[in-house]
Amino acid sequence: MGRPPPRRGWLRARRVRLPAPRGRSAGGHTSPRGRPRLTEHVDDVATVSRLLGRAPAGRFQVVVRDAAGEPLVIRNEPLLDDGTPMPTRYWLVGAEACDRVSRLESTGGVRRAEAAVDPAALADAHRRYAAERDAALPPGHPGPRPSGGVGGTRRGVKCLHAHYAWLLAGGDDPVGRWVDQQLKCEGHLDD
Repeated sequence: MGRPPPRRGWLRARRVRLPAPRGRSAGGHTSPRGRPRLTEHVDDVATVSRLLGRAPAGRFQVVVRDAAGEPLVIRNEPLLDDGTPMPTRYWLVGAEACDRVSRLESTGGVRRAEAAVDPAALADAHRRYAAERDAALPPGHPGPRPSGGVGGTRRGVKCLHAHYAWLLAGGDDPVGRWVDQQLKCEGHLDD
């Protein structure tokens, strides 16, 4: 059975308003135990669980939605509730976007992206990603910290989904731009 043809306009992504400062929700209320509420809609947890095929392991916020308003990219907290480091800050969860990027990966996309992108620009992107994630750690956090850059990668390219998610969320990611261009060239995205 063949795959359906790409839908034009499936990714008219829009970023959503980011949360208020740590410990406050967008409405100014603290959540239980002083933790920020990171989902804007109760339905987001159920929707993201359905998209992932499992319950999310930690707290997250939907930061990009697709044209239909469904979660497309989530931003994870840098630590899970049990304190385990979470290296992947931005996660591509939209079903169609994940499918398109998976197809790109399955045809040698990781290797092609790594060859196409300047290694210095990629290393800078990993540093920026890690710095942003580390800045979200609780002040004075004494425990283990997430490591690596985009998707926990120390160097090179591991996961096109993570790079593309960060780009969609507003990150300056050369691999994410490469993925975006490949999807546009293949007719999967509108300009």
